[in-house]
Amino acid sequence: MMNELMIEIPPGWIIIAGAFILAITRGMLQKIAMLGLPLLALVMIWSLPEEASWQIQFFDYQISLLEFTATGKVFATVFALMTFVGGIFAMRTASTLELCAAFLYAGSAIGVTSSGDLISLFVYWEIMALGSTAVVLAAGTVNSYKAAMRYLLMHAFSGSVLMVGIAWHIYGTGSAEFSQLSLDGPAQWMILIGFLVNAGAPPFSAWIADAYPEASPSGCVFLSAFTTKTSVFALLIAFPGTEILIPIGCFMIFYGIIYALLENDARRILSYSIVNQVGFMVVGIGIGTEMALNGATAHAFAHIVYKALLLMSAGAVLYQTGKRRCSDLGGLYQSMPLTTICGTIGALAISSFPFTSGFISKSMISSSAAYEHLTWVWFLLAAASAGVFLHAGIKYPWFVFFQKDSGLRPSDPPKNMQIAMVIFAVVCIALGVFPQPLYDILPFTVEYVPYTADHLVTQFQLLLFAGLAFFLLLPMMKRTETISLDFDWVYRRLLPRGWSFVTAVVCRVYCATQKTVTSLLSNTLQKHYDREQEKPLGYFAKLWPTETMVVWVAVLLAVYLVLYYI
Repeated sequence: MMNELMIEIPPGWIIIAGAFILAITRGMLQKIAMLGLPLLALVMIWSLPEEASWQIQFFDYQISLLEFTATGKVFATVFALMTFVGGIFAMRTASTLELCAAFLYAGSAIGVTSSGDLISLFVYWEIMALGSTAVVLAAGTVNSYKAAMRYLLMHAFSGSVLMVGIAWHIYGTGSAEFSQLSLDGPAQWMILIGFLVNAGAPPFSAWIADAYPEASPSGCVFLSAFTTKTSVFALLIAFPGTEILIPIGCFMIFYGIIYALLENDARRILSYSIVNQVGFMVVGIGIGTEMALNGATAHAFAHIVYKALLLMSAGAVLYQTGKRRCSDLGGLYQSMPLTTICGTIGALAISSFPFTSGFISKSMISSSAAYEHLTWVWFLLAAASAGVFLHAGIKYPWFVFFQKDSGLRPSDPPKNMQIAMVIFAVVCIALGVFPQPLYDILPFTVEYVPYTADHLVTQFQLLLFAGLAFFLLLPMMKRTETISLDFDWVYRRLLPRGWSFVTAVVCRVYCATQKTVTSLLSNTLQKHYDREQEKPLGYFAKLWPTETMVVWVAVLLAVYLVLYYI
């Protein structure tokens, strides 16, 4: 009986149903649903038999609502875990609207991981866009409203590109199956672009740093987990080994590092670091070997955990102080010791510090580049590891929790937030010390040994010199009240103002031309018309043959038509 229930209900639907349950329940019942439903979904994900599937007929196509791959199970697992711990973090502070939106968002993300066809994937994809927009809106500020509208427009664009690509692909091949695609034509390129926009690939990376920091402390934690990682999952299934992804991923890595180093806002620093971490995954997908794909999958799992931990610590600071700019913070370790410890563990994990989760996942991608003799890729990834340590491993905890004493003395956040941070801090260390349980669920057999002498020495040297560089250049690293212009300035400022300038010039030229022509015609009529006798003068007073007048009328009508349409 239990098995039948599991086959008939995709796990993501449990979380989506939770969105409606949370809307009509309050108090203890709501809390039970908030924590119980993600755990139920997690149990279902791993209790489903290998052959579990659910297909329905949609016109001429088979819709596979339940078709888990090994990769899909890994992503569904970490999405369910994120929903559970995120629910603990949000329990006392999030509004009902935010909780409902977050569950709708999380459930549709799990739905994508169990989709076996492009049609149901697209439906889940769009539900994710609506749910995540509502999460941003739930903050209830003017800035969150504006950011949510820009976020919705960007995802409407990516969704439109993806929809056209999917429809084109289905029309051309007759198949809606969600499986590996080759870039044979514009349809497949459009699908790739649709996935990459949601992954935060250039030139559309700025929406992450624009929208996520405007959400509430708990909303930002949910947002960090699903959209970009669902795109990573889609790329893993559809485009493994696509070489164009290697330079795109490298660009994302350094784009995120540079902007994170320039930023003063703690949550924007962490948002830009999402882009660079997803860049590591995109590079792994582009390399396409079994080790690289395992590395990309493992890194997505580890990244969701440590990035949520970092944003929880930043959210706890924002919740307790109302401040999020590094220039306004500092010295918080004295009154927020637990938040400081958890934030530092997250910072070490994202920096691939040995014995943390980031070390055992990111190094798989770097090693796969070395094994494939992609020397320039390996050097870029090594340099990027130092850059990540600079902006997220040192800069974020140093300026927020240490450096100068800001005089602020807030206490650690409420117990539910502390519990959520401790859970993910433990997971970060546990995966780093005992990686085998994560390796066991990866899509391919793992023969990688992360803890070798040369690997440890290399990594410690890299981190040591990066740390030394940070403190030597500390006067240059101090943040001030500055604004970092991103590519979104082009379509938010330059293009609208450029369009206004062009339309103003065209209107002025049109008005001047109209005035000149009207004046010329008026003067001509005055010269050739006798107002007292009310009859034409001179040339126009001549008598003309009928056929000549017909030609003139035709010419005048033609000129009128041309001027009318101009």
